[in-house]
Amino acid sequence: MCFSQRILIAAVAVTAMVVSGGPAMAHINGSTMMVVPESHNYSGAWPVTVSHSQFGNGTGCLTLTQNASGGSASLVFGNQKYPYGQFVVVGDTLVANITEPLYGQNGALMFIAHANRGHIGQGVYENVEGGYNFDFGALAFGMKGGC
Repeated sequence: MCFSQRILIAAVAVTAMVVSGGPAMAHINGSTMMVVPESHNYSGAWPVTVSHSQFGNGTGCLTLTQNASGGSASLVFGNQKYPYGQFVVVGDTLVANITEPLYGQNGALMFIAHANRGHIGQGVYENVEGGYNFDFGALAFGMKGGC
């Protein structure tokens, strides 16, 4: 399981290095850097569907709020509400992490998908608990404002 997590981290790192050459605006807040083309806004409520997962299959609503210092994210999935998270768009990749409260520690629900011109497509869902890949699956986004 650690092997797939290393591949995912490497893929995100490589994507971060290959940022498109179009006009972009970078915002730095602490250690968070957001590179989003000026005319593309990802703020809004996005339906998400997780499939082919062992434990996380279902639908929910990922809400993204983009601002000058980065982006915040929250999630409603089934009857669970996760109010704390962040997102970043680098090149054509959106990465959103939602804090998942656990017993004595926090986990992260990761949503990684293709993002282009204000639209979010298909990607990968990953549930990280205790620093390990606990669960993963296919991820699909619906139309902005659809939830």
